[in-house]
Amino acid sequence: MFTNKSELRLPDNDRTGFTACFLQTQPSYNPCIAKTPTVKEARAPVNAGSADNSVQPLLLSGDAQVFIRNMGALWRTDAELAMRVDAAADDSLALSPTRSGAFTATLSAPDGADVQLHSRYDPAKEAALLVDGVPQENKFCFVVCGMGLGYHVVELFARLKGDAFIICFEPSLRVLATALQCVNLSDAIAARKLVLVTRADKALLHDRLAPYSTLMMLGVQIVRHPPSQRVAPDEHAAFVRLVTEYATYQRMSLLTLVANSKITCRNIAMNIPAYVTTPAIDILRNRFAGHPGIIVSAGPSLRRNIDLLSQAKGKAVLLAVQTTFRMLLERGIVPDFVTSLDFHAMSTAFFEGIDDARGVHLVAEPKATWHVIDRYPGPVSLLDNRWMRLVLGDALAGRDGLRAGATVAHLAFYLAAYMGCDPIIFVGQDLAFTGHVFYVPGVEIHRTWRGEINRFNTMEVKEWERIARNGDILRRVRGVDGGELFTDELLFTYLEHFERDISQMQTKVINATEGGASIRGTHSMPLRDVLATLCRRQIPEEKWAYRTITRWRDGSRLPEAQRELASRLKEIGEVESVCAELLKILHELEGLVDQPDAFNRRLGRVDELRVKIHRATRPYEIVNSATQFSELKRFSADRRMDAEAVEGPQRARRQIARDLDFIGGVAEGAVEVRGMLEAALQRVLLEMEREV
Repeated sequence: MFTNKSELRLPDNDRTGFTACFLQTQPSYNPCIAKTPTVKEARAPVNAGSADNSVQPLLLSGDAQVFIRNMGALWRTDAELAMRVDAAADDSLALSPTRSGAFTATLSAPDGADVQLHSRYDPAKEAALLVDGVPQENKFCFVVCGMGLGYHVVELFARLKGDAFIICFEPSLRVLATALQCVNLSDAIAARKLVLVTRADKALLHDRLAPYSTLMMLGVQIVRHPPSQRVAPDEHAAFVRLVTEYATYQRMSLLTLVANSKITCRNIAMNIPAYVTTPAIDILRNRFAGHPGIIVSAGPSLRRNIDLLSQAKGKAVLLAVQTTFRMLLERGIVPDFVTSLDFHAMSTAFFEGIDDARGVHLVAEPKATWHVIDRYPGPVSLLDNRWMRLVLGDALAGRDGLRAGATVAHLAFYLAAYMGCDPIIFVGQDLAFTGHVFYVPGVEIHRTWRGEINRFNTMEVKEWERIARNGDILRRVRGVDGGELFTDELLFTYLEHFERDISQMQTKVINATEGGASIRGTHSMPLRDVLATLCRRQIPEEKWAYRTITRWRDGSRLPEAQRELASRLKEIGEVESVCAELLKILHELEGLVDQPDAFNRRLGRVDELRVKIHRATRPYEIVNSATQFSELKRFSADRRMDAEAVEGPQRARRQIARDLDFIGGVAEGAVEVRGMLEAALQRVLLEMEREV
């Protein structure tokens, strides 16, 4: 950052969203990497008794005690792995010196062949050649398959730019412990620029990579260490598959979030009257502990068992996703709960013609379209929501919530777990195209297609066309029967989501779908067997008593909602004013980049506005939630500037261009959010009139 008054002065870095939305500098990360160790630096002597002239694990002399430094960093960032590595250190690999003075080691491949981890001549030069062949432009995540003794990881780390980071998979703790005695990776580990993974475990990987998901979306590069691949080919193949699947899952999740951010906020705003007048789900916490819960989804396999569900009524908690609700009612099967979270008004079709919900309790996310919430004729509960809390305040909006569900089936799953259901049973949860069809017969889309059906254009043809449209993103997955079947990228993302959730809970999960994709972590069982063995005792009547004693509509909190909305509208107006002034100043600064004194004088007003923003972050957070695309573009622009090491006036111009784009997007978002809150206020006032 420039500090001389005759030079450009850029504000300090702050990465907290809109409160640091303009002309930010990003700190450069200057790694300090120890040079490759040589035999002369080794504290431990050569093991003269070894036939291959190997040496004991290397510890550098003086203050460069590599293993201690590496382990110190690892204990601070991943104590569980540090404990396992520490235990493996006593069984480190025997090292052999090379001509350059560095070391190599020998391992066995599955076929029994000896594999040298590194060159016998110059491992460091070999590592440099390997990294030379790695594309680095527009890459922010490097997945290294195999640690070896770490030379290539050191080399890659030295070349990282900006916020780029490394995931290194090494299935052998013995190899990893030896590497951490040979090369200094403490800076990389401490800065969380190096994520070490030793198991191809989905739950572990999701947990470790969650903080890096947005960076991974900007670019992932696989780096294979050939000797490591030869030693453990299956383990590395499994890990690459998991990382690829995780990246796909995160990309779809993030794109969905960004694409739907505005309509999500609009739905939440329009649901404010229902939110403050209906009871929370708190009354359901552990209410059905120990009783089975059956989640009924709309996969093609549901047709096999849908009529059997009538036998479960009263003996299991039946949770229907909205796509199966009317279908079940038409067959005389009344579920206990129905879930909804779809933002689009088209989802009202799932509830059309239902004038009597027969007491079925609707549990919905506030982002669900208000058309469904307004028209639903039965008990309703809306879940806790952060944006709702920002708008209404914690005192008015606070309540129990569930995890954000990718689909209504995920929401039903979280609800069943919240209510204490055990086991949780899936029915119709195909997550793939069982029998080469997309939907179970009788769903709403089939009603829509009826006008197009003839002898040449059958329902089966329409189903296949629906699948074939996804040709570019189709993939094969293992089915519950052990074979393979097609799914697409979106359904695969949902499968990933379920598998991650199941891996993190103790409740037994049974897949009684009898078709579709195999879901890791579940036990497969035919529905008939489930009903015969697990759904035998009646759920006590007192468990359902809450439905008759709960006040399902209470308008007493509407006046408070009115006051909160009026306050937020005033604050959003101030956001619009600040954005307008910032845009004006930024346009002026564009012409002052080559005039440092004038640039810095005008920048003083920018600093004043920054202070103002820091003092009142709430309205900016409200607006940010509706402008996620602008946030993503800004995040990407910052990371790429850092990666390209742009400095001086050129960086200032890039920052100004970035901020003009970002603040322009926020200004547009503020106008849209004001419209949302004005409409919400009118709905609240209308509800208040009805209460009189």
